[in-house]
Amino acid sequence: MEFAGLLSYLVFFLTFVGIYGLLALGLNSQWGYTGMLNLGIAAFFAVGAYTTAIVTTAPTDLHLGGFDLPFPVGLLAAMVTSGLLALVIGLITLKLRSDYLAIASIGIAEIVRLVLKNATELTNGVRGLPRIPRPLTDLWPGGGEFLFLLLVLLLVGLVYLASERAYRSPWGRVLRAIREREPAAQAMGKNSTAFRLQAFVFGSAIMGLGGATYAHFVGFISPEAFDPLFATFLVWVMLIVGGSGNNRGAILGAAVVWAIWTLTESAVQQLPGDMVTQASALRTLLIGLFLQAVLILRPKGILPERPPKPVPPPKA
Repeated sequence: MEFAGLLSYLVFFLTFVGIYGLLALGLNSQWGYTGMLNLGIAAFFAVGAYTTAIVTTAPTDLHLGGFDLPFPVGLLAAMVTSGLLALVIGLITLKLRSDYLAIASIGIAEIVRLVLKNATELTNGVRGLPRIPRPLTDLWPGGGEFLFLLLVLLLVGLVYLASERAYRSPWGRVLRAIREREPAAQAMGKNSTAFRLQAFVFGSAIMGLGGATYAHFVGFISPEAFDPLFATFLVWVMLIVGGSGNNRGAILGAAVVWAIWTLTESAVQQLPGDMVTQASALRTLLIGLFLQAVLILRPKGILPERPPKPVPPPKA
């Protein structure tokens, strides 16, 4: 029984690592590649989750949709919806720089959260969306969680390969040039706004995919599930700790930070009863201290960015 419980917890832990790995990979394509300071991750995470829930749940009078469509359609719809939202937002905000873009993205994330909370006919409001189906459960009765973990890991692997291909492509080189010195990239004839918009949409679509996998794994979502602490702050910590600009670092950071987050949960439960109510603030403090330590000891993260080696010119 103890082994079965440990195995079940390991599956749960690795599934969340995979979900956060998707979010970190999406953020890496925005910040790590292009230097865009997006603090509105929660918006795209939530939109992806709600989209797949509306598309794949059974018919209901509680909220919009209930179209009972297959799981892959829900994933695709989540990515498309999050990407379209990023396109609209990007057209308005991507001319902003640095702190101004960060402030705008925070405001947009809050607007999305309030819409999800108050648009009862669309999202069932604070009551949330229940009965979100989990795929593959019928293939292995009792082992559906393990099969879903394999599916999440497969999605992480595919996104990782796509992100690596993008990083090493001419498109990725332009993004890094914009990040390092945008005026120089513009002088070479590159439309920096268009490239920034493409990276913003690409990363947001991946975040929407992360939201969709979260919704199908948990089976119930509500606006409270997309608190900025869990859906934005932790993702940034994961990317910074793992190594901004490095896709392997983004995944490693997700594993390390989520492990610390879950360990701190066990630690704070051992505190006296009157202090347990402050557990969330204490865990955030511990994560912040860990982040400060990493910034001091490894300012570029555990796995720093290593640009691809230049291709040698052909021999005469």
